[in-house]
Amino acid sequence: MADIATDTEFARLMDTLSNWGRWGADDQLGTLNLVTPAMRVRAAALVRDGVTVTCARPIATELTADTTFQTLRFMVDSGEGRDTCPPARALERRGASEFIGMVFHGYTITHVDTPAHFFWQGKIYNGRSCNLVTSREGAQVESVELLHDGVVSRGVLLDVAAVRGRWLESGEGVMPEDLEAAEAAAGVRVEPGDVLLIRTGYYGRRLAHGPRHPLRDGSPAAHVACAPWFRARGVAMLGTDTHNDVSPTTHPAVGHPLHIACLVAMGLWLIDNCNLEELARACATRKRWEFMLAIAPLRLANATGSPVNPVAIF
Repeated sequence: MADIATDTEFARLMDTLSNWGRWGADDQLGTLNLVTPAMRVRAAALVRDGVTVTCARPIATELTADTTFQTLRFMVDSGEGRDTCPPARALERRGASEFIGMVFHGYTITHVDTPAHFFWQGKIYNGRSCNLVTSREGAQVESVELLHDGVVSRGVLLDVAAVRGRWLESGEGVMPEDLEAAEAAAGVRVEPGDVLLIRTGYYGRRLAHGPRHPLRDGSPAAHVACAPWFRARGVAMLGTDTHNDVSPTTHPAVGHPLHIACLVAMGLWLIDNCNLEELARACATRKRWEFMLAIAPLRLANATGSPVNPVAIF
């Protein structure tokens, strides 16, 4: 798997991973079909302490080394001067509000990728034409609005960085044997319908040493060699503390092999740029790496993703 470097070889892998037609020709949810009511009940039974932990990074407006597009905040109204303005004017200006604008796809904002986010040979998940994602209408299929009821399932953290005793370095891929070593260390097994979170330590490194641009300076991630493992285990959604592709790319002819294998072939929704530092500490404190996980994207019609704040509940 690690040597798949040509379009022909990668196409073979795509055929092997394909979930096209598995849940019917009209399916748009992909692997989220594995999150059943029974899975939600099982996840709820994991709540013992009533403690919640965010898995999201803060969204800031500062320009940093890993910023692709700056997030904009424009204050439509504020509280400045309201304590000294005439009473009549003070009654007219009773609150503050702002405009927020962002491109959440990238390397800094925690967000969900829908299967419509990436194309392969002119197709998106389940064999649909990429022309269904247009500049005027957006994603006419496989939009994040499909998740209007949210995703609630068992979350499992595989802390590869903790098992390695260090954060992973630029260009270093998490391999299937790393996932199984982390499972053994945690005493947990990833099962169908789980939301899998993989910690490489990349965000912890950013907090300690500052941001770097992953395309220029490199980053770790789960290697595309893990994709068959994800399919075999029935992972419903995958999130990591990276942008979910090893950089420099392991497969130049493909570009973003993990995104394409997951989103297009399997219909496996991704969560990019998680913050798994607080979660790792919460898991280590409890000696428990499974928890209820609630994910509620914005109801953005015809959008290929959404900013999101995944919340683990212990």
